[in-house]
Amino acid sequence: MLTRARLGAAAALLWLAPWAQAQPLWLDALGQPGPAAREAIGWLTQAERDGLQPHDYDAARWARSIDPGQRLAATEAGAWDAALTQTLTRYLHELRHGRVPAAALGARYDSVGQPAPDLAERLHDAVRNGRPAEALAAATPPWPQYPLLRTALAQYRALVDDPAWRTALPPLSGDRLRPGQRWPGLAALAARLHALGDLDAAPATEPDTFDPALQHAVKAFQERHGLSADGVLGKATLEALDVPPAARARQIALALERLRLTPLPAAERFVTVNVPEFMLYAWQRQDQAVHQAFAMRVIVGKAVGTRTPLFDEDMRRIEFNPYWNIPPSIARGETLPKLRANPGYLAAQGMEFVGPGGQTSSAVTAELLDAVQAGQWRLRQRPGRLNALGDIKFVLPNDQNIYLHHTPSVGLFQRARRDFSHGCIRIEQPVALAQWVLADDPDWSEARIRQTMGQPRTVSVALPTPVPVLIVYRTVSVRDGRVHFAPDLYRQDALLERALAQRPHPARGPGPVRGAS
Repeated sequence: MLTRARLGAAAALLWLAPWAQAQPLWLDALGQPGPAAREAIGWLTQAERDGLQPHDYDAARWARSIDPGQRLAATEAGAWDAALTQTLTRYLHELRHGRVPAAALGARYDSVGQPAPDLAERLHDAVRNGRPAEALAAATPPWPQYPLLRTALAQYRALVDDPAWRTALPPLSGDRLRPGQRWPGLAALAARLHALGDLDAAPATEPDTFDPALQHAVKAFQERHGLSADGVLGKATLEALDVPPAARARQIALALERLRLTPLPAAERFVTVNVPEFMLYAWQRQDQAVHQAFAMRVIVGKAVGTRTPLFDEDMRRIEFNPYWNIPPSIARGETLPKLRANPGYLAAQGMEFVGPGGQTSSAVTAELLDAVQAGQWRLRQRPGRLNALGDIKFVLPNDQNIYLHHTPSVGLFQRARRDFSHGCIRIEQPVALAQWVLADDPDWSEARIRQTMGQPRTVSVALPTPVPVLIVYRTVSVRDGRVHFAPDLYRQDALLERALAQRPHPARGPGPVRGAS
């Protein structure tokens, strides 16, 4: 049972805003919880809809406090009202901004974001005006993916008790199940694919063989789970099919949390790169809403050793036919050993030495190799067909030397898993991105962009308006109405789960004063 001392402590927490010490916000003329209080407490009890935890907000105790047939004592009404305001303000803040700092997860987002509303003030005004739902709407993250992921969360939670997962899929008799082969798990496979929406219609009879309909469904499943979409049931696909809906629901909840932790840029046009999905998205504002302009595949940093960092920065210029200034770590760890073993590698790769004064040399000498090792000289690759950056580079100045660029190794974009770089982001459609970021400059047509990319010299073009670029991390996304899952490439989902489990919880407030245990 709650004590009056704890209720008194709550009354002392009326620092939320100047209006907090005015008349009660949640009580009716009789001093009892009104309709707005019941509606708002419903937000807490249904916090799981957004991937939050109702028990973090004492939801069950608050629900008991408005149980019909019980009345709030006059001496307890003020503290009850203040405590509910405190709890709801925290709930709305965590719904909008997340429960752990992004920096604790290794992400650095510090560019100008869309201004967030004063949630405490919005809550007060919405309740006073008889429209508490407006406060909830203001606290909902503004990312276009958010409502889609919220719907996906409900869908996968509805599958938790689906009979399709009551029967385990048996192991394969060989390394893979090929078209036309028999397998004792075909009926269970069909049921599971149908439940997930990858098989349009459940078969009228149990399938005898791995037929075209099942192959097509497996291919659809593979496309949604970051697997090679060959329609063949192998070990990796079977393992993905064995992931239970509850685990997928947790994955979606983590993706919702990631959106809360990522500020939406204030700019009219911006770019996001979702690392585990290996995708770039271009966004622009239209009619006061954010819409996706286009998307393309990307290659990101290797999971082992050269991960792409999570941060945001403004793209400020484009370099056509850029030099590749080889980072010292790559020069010492990879390029110098190759040059010591084969001096001809320098000319074959179109490289040169660059001195502290800008002087260049193409002679491979022991002195120059040692100078690069010591950081006195550096190596760079000249523009050309072999250049690692391809024929275009999108520059977003940052202290981690990360940028977007094309690549001569275009075949890698066809791979399902695309973590091959040293940390920078290789993009599949550089002309489309260049056209889009230069859209405010009528002089830069597609023809001129392509012509400039084919020149032997470097051309640098400042963007008329800087374009924010956010490097983000979500292992779940919704595309064309379908939920897509990606592997936890950098183990960031696991890191977020640990951070949420270890975060300090606020002391339980006075909360309910009736029906409490």
